[in-house]
Amino acid sequence: MDHTAVLGRTGRYAPSWRVYARLAKLDIYDYYLATPLLLAMLLPGGRLTTDGWAVIGLFLVGGIAMFAGLCSFDDVTGYRDGSDAANYGPDAPARRLARKPLIAGALSEPQAVRFAWCAIAAQFACWGLALLVAPHRPWWAVAATLLCLFAGFQYSWWLRLSYRGWQEFLLAAYGWVFVLAPYGLVTGQAQGFAMVLGLVFGLGPLLFGVYSNVNDIAGDRAVGRRTVAVLASPAGNAGFVGALCLVEAALLVLPAEFGAAPWWFAALAVPVIALRAGQFTLGLVAGSREILRARRLGIHTHRVCTLLLVTACLLNGGAA
Repeated sequence: MDHTAVLGRTGRYAPSWRVYARLAKLDIYDYYLATPLLLAMLLPGGRLTTDGWAVIGLFLVGGIAMFAGLCSFDDVTGYRDGSDAANYGPDAPARRLARKPLIAGALSEPQAVRFAWCAIAAQFACWGLALLVAPHRPWWAVAATLLCLFAGFQYSWWLRLSYRGWQEFLLAAYGWVFVLAPYGLVTGQAQGFAMVLGLVFGLGPLLFGVYSNVNDIAGDRAVGRRTVAVLASPAGNAGFVGALCLVEAALLVLPAEFGAAPWWFAALAVPVIALRAGQFTLGLVAGSREILRARRLGIHTHRVCTLLLVTACLLNGGAA
């Protein structure tokens, strides 16, 4: 018997909540770290009213629902077009294969699709309510929220944006929206240090996602998913990733020179720049090419970076 299933009222075994948690990729919580960052940006300045707390909470729950739906639809699409079978074949380690419940046989396709639509409905409800109760509604924050509502589940469903060359932009844009949109709904603005924090945060998931793309080149190319890793030469892709690292480093170092961040912000960010250099060397410098280890280091680097961003907010008395 599959121990990840329980006996349902129909007499058939139904997937347990653990299977759906794996489908939703709940163990990858890096976008949800926007919430502690937002609290550090807002609490020291006493800028959180009751409605502001509601906006932050609704954005968090809606964001979790969004990625549950997005990841579920992505697994269904990968199951249908065969890319997951190529990237997570029968020779994959059992723990890695379990992250794909459809390939592992722990879940049926209709069950995954129903779960995805329920998750997206929850996201629409949470973010719609967040817009209704928000203390402020600057046009750009409302527009970003609405665009993310529709670009979220269509990452690999319907419009399949990630297949059409938008994947890298979306990986960063989700992080930008998760920080800057609720900040704008609470405060009515997002400029200076708050903008720097949001932009740096969004680059984190992108800078481990691009290493996953290198690992998935064969499967993505076979199904027509147009990522930079697929379209560019190895040297061109390495140049692209290197440019992203330089953009992140610039956002950590230069704002203090223009008064958009505290003078000590660049010194605080040195560990992030060092870790990012190590990640690039590990994954993309000739003679190493440890792509999956580099991806894992990228995840840890994003978490370290977020911790340092939170620390910077607390030292600065918020993001104002």
